[in-house]
Amino acid sequence: MSVTDNKKDKESGLGETVKVVVQALLLALIVRTFLFQPFNIPSGSMKDTLLIGDYLFVSKYSYGYSRYSFPFGLAPFSGRVWGATPERGDVAVFKLPTDTSVDYIKRVIGLPGDTIQVIEGVVHINGEPVQRERIDDYIEQSAIGQVRRVPRFRETLPNGVSFETLDLTQNGQMDNTREYKVPEGHYFMMGDNRDNSIDSRYQTRVGYVPYENFMGRAEILFFSIKDETPAWQIWTWPWSVRWERIGRTL
Repeated sequence: MSVTDNKKDKESGLGETVKVVVQALLLALIVRTFLFQPFNIPSGSMKDTLLIGDYLFVSKYSYGYSRYSFPFGLAPFSGRVWGATPERGDVAVFKLPTDTSVDYIKRVIGLPGDTIQVIEGVVHINGEPVQRERIDDYIEQSAIGQVRRVPRFRETLPNGVSFETLDLTQNGQMDNTREYKVPEGHYFMMGDNRDNSIDSRYQTRVGYVPYENFMGRAEILFFSIKDETPAWQIWTWPWSVRWERIGRTL
């Protein structure tokens, strides 16, 4: 084999490698844009449904597609295509209305046209209190071994969706609110950790979420690691990974 032939073989091999990499990147982009996108949880606003260090897949097709379904919101259209409306009780990822560079994850509580109010810690939808049952406490332990018990409740929305919420503080800042009238085309979102969630109750910081801002519905946890432990530290996984949470559906 001549030097020229050897050079051609190397160039051909490099070209094939580049081609495979490009195809893989395009496939990943298509999956991320149209099917499933991974997200991780950086805060405790959805405890104990979602914990800091949880990694989950969000189905991008659940609500159809808006410009926020695409990287950097660059799609040249407004509104949604192939849209399906969020349902009460869905855990959804959306672009923060007051800063669309920020992704939020909360639960859908109020639908367009609903009236929402919190009275003594109980959510009222259209004047009716949401069913709320006290269950066993949520127990969390700090890195230094301190144990805290947090009152936990099971709430059931009018459509039958049930989930657990935490009540860190009696008579918390947002345990009694004014009435919120959800505008058409918007949704009222709340975190399950009711006293530690910046959500639609804070009108100047979150407010009502436009339908267009929804990115997808949270579906399944594919990984979970304890607070502040980097996921790339594989050698810590035997004791830092929450193995029991992996595969949990939402």
